[in-house]
Amino acid sequence: MNTLYTQEIERVLKAVDCDVPTYRVLAILQEQGVSSVSDIAVHAVGKLSTTTKIVYRMKAEGLVSTETSKTDGRVTMVSLTDAGRIALGRVKDATHGLFERSFDGLTPAKIERLNESLRIVFRNLNGGDHPILDAVASDPS
Repeated sequence: MNTLYTQEIERVLKAVDCDVPTYRVLAILQEQGVSSVSDIAVHAVGKLSTTTKIVYRMKAEGLVSTETSKTDGRVTMVSLTDAGRIALGRVKDATHGLFERSFDGLTPAKIERLNESLRIVFRNLNGGDHPILDAVASDPS
């Protein structure tokens, strides 16, 4: 299922000159606001080195800006630029139909049960808790 969804999302994103890693970072920044590269890696469930490369490629493309944290000089903070917000809007428009089609026939209660099952599988695969699970647990929605 994941492979099929990834193939479909890649196809849709290609039409708007985007890729999955870029989409992931754009979406995380929209959801979380200004974030450190390490926080983005946690939410993307990716390696820090890979996330760093993606962020700096996106910076070169004008989609994000970076600055050193005011509280910790070792930390790079990342934020969306206007161009990044515009790109995210194009991506959301392009992926909306795929998202709707993917969840067709699922009620909100079924989606919540699915998400809970996926959290359990994620926890099992991760060997225990993970910071992303803490973020989900504290989300009031």
